[in-house]
Amino acid sequence: MRRRKLGSSCCCYNSISVKVLMKMWIVLLLLSVCSETVICYSDGKVEVACGDMTPQHGHEPITKNPPFNITTDKSQFSPGDKIKVTLSMASSSEGKHYFKGFLIEARNAGNLNEIVGSFKLIDPEISQLLTCDSKEGSAVSHTGKSHKTEVQVIWVAPSDSPSSVQFLVTVAQGYKEYWVKSPGPVVSQNGVAPPPQTTFGGSIGAQTTTSSILSRSFTSEGCGSMKSCLRDPEGCDPQNDTACHFLSFRALGSSVMFELSGPAEGYVSFALSQDKWMGKDDVYLCIRDTDRVEIKAAYVSGRTHPVYSSQNILKDTAWRLSDGVIQCSFRRDIILPPENLNRFSLDQIYYLFMAHGRAEDGRTHRHDRQPLISTYQTKITGPPEDLIGSRSPLLMKYHGAFMLIAWTSTVSAGVIMARYFKPNWPERNILGQKVWFQLHRMLMALTVLLTLVGFVLPFMYRGGWSKRAGIHPYLGCVVMALAVIQPVMALFRPAPDASRRYIFNWMHFGTGTAAQVVAVVTIFLGIHQQALSLPAPWSTGVLAAIVVWFVLADLVLEVHQRGFLPIGKYFKNVKIYTEHINSDDKEEILFVPDENETYNVESFFKNIVLAIYLCGNLGFLTVLLWTISAV
Repeated sequence: MRRRKLGSSCCCYNSISVKVLMKMWIVLLLLSVCSETVICYSDGKVEVACGDMTPQHGHEPITKNPPFNITTDKSQFSPGDKIKVTLSMASSSEGKHYFKGFLIEARNAGNLNEIVGSFKLIDPEISQLLTCDSKEGSAVSHTGKSHKTEVQVIWVAPSDSPSSVQFLVTVAQGYKEYWVKSPGPVVSQNGVAPPPQTTFGGSIGAQTTTSSILSRSFTSEGCGSMKSCLRDPEGCDPQNDTACHFLSFRALGSSVMFELSGPAEGYVSFALSQDKWMGKDDVYLCIRDTDRVEIKAAYVSGRTHPVYSSQNILKDTAWRLSDGVIQCSFRRDIILPPENLNRFSLDQIYYLFMAHGRAEDGRTHRHDRQPLISTYQTKITGPPEDLIGSRSPLLMKYHGAFMLIAWTSTVSAGVIMARYFKPNWPERNILGQKVWFQLHRMLMALTVLLTLVGFVLPFMYRGGWSKRAGIHPYLGCVVMALAVIQPVMALFRPAPDASRRYIFNWMHFGTGTAAQVVAVVTIFLGIHQQALSLPAPWSTGVLAAIVVWFVLADLVLEVHQRGFLPIGKYFKNVKIYTEHINSDDKEEILFVPDENETYNVESFFKNIVLAIYLCGNLGFLTVLLWTISAV
């Protein structure tokens, strides 16, 4: 019985051992399969992906802007030529600054299903040749999962090469992070023009396009007759003027051809907008990246960085860099499929915005100047027009005009009237008050009213506080407060013979002078704000002339009032000679005017100074107001 039990136990143990061994073998088998899969991926043996260039990772590829560039050292070739192909991380890339896996192929640009030519290795440690489509060496992939920032290979053009060849690349930064079949440069046989660029589906990196180089500058010839144009300065020609900002467009069948040009450090751009406010706009940018230009479509939802389109909607892209000027051109279909969100149809009417600014590592910064905005809406596919525009919104123009009139004209005239014309017109009244007082009060009330309206306009335009205007809005608030304090203070002034009247006089004088000085400083800062940027430096000179002109008039009247310029006394000893008709004798007559006559002379002199001042002030002010209307 004991042996039986012992034997039975052994059988049980053997059975358990067999089961354990079987499970271990299954685990090892699964591990070996998984290892083989991982090894296959990490060692770059990816011939299975030659066709669609898609890694067998079971995840969706990334469709946003790829963080890498693929370039060639030649744009044209002959059969048998060797072209160096470089895959590298973009300087503007965010996040990981390396890649692990890659697959590079060359295909017929006219038929992207056909693999063309063969490759040679430059660095066999990180790259290896693959046999795709039964063609040995027709693709290149990685040899391991080490971190890489750049890979270079040599492509050899076959004897039966098609007219144009495009390089495609798949890049993996990790198991779930990869970009599939991103289009690279197109190279063409010598003497053959590049074909229209092929647009890929959603698995491609966001609108990575291959652009040709423009052979010549754009021209304004045909503006208004063959194509619509928007230019700044008005009427300029980008072919002859490097300071010309230029946009043209014309319908070509079912698409529209755009040309964009302008001097800029980083980018030039234009937008289609349904109003004159930035936000919810269809934007197109030409961004300089070292010695090349990237042409992108984007969308802005507000005063934020543009969001680049994930769809490649631009065709026949081309660019040119010369003398600090960025130029680019492209075609876009008038009507786009519904999946192209935030893209406007080109058969509607829009305002046009043109802007330029700096870019760093492919990221655009805020525009350097206020965008040029077309004066009225235009139909993109409509008849050719020579459009006009302005860089200053109408509300900001009124803001500048009201503040200039208030603090360089009406307030100065009101100050002169109160300081130096109290004795004038002693017998005349206006509505029961002396003439000088009514004129002073009217001019100061107009100043406060213009300041109040001008103060509100920027808030209406911005929809709130401006965070990029520096100290200008803060000083503007100080001016507004002082402008309101003055009339309130005047309402509670004591009687002229009151013992404390001198306190009011000094406070009224001090507050008014402070308001005038701060307002002038604020205007100097304001005329070069982005929203109202007057031409420098002469606009600053004209404004300075207005200030100097007021100081001179005030100084002459002050000197005269204090008796240092007694004009009336010069007439007290005037010798008048009368010549008798029939005699050579001359009779000397001493003319001594009375006090009324002296007063009249003094008053006449002040009137002349006031008239000269007002004429000069009006002239300078007119120049500045005309300049505001022209920007």
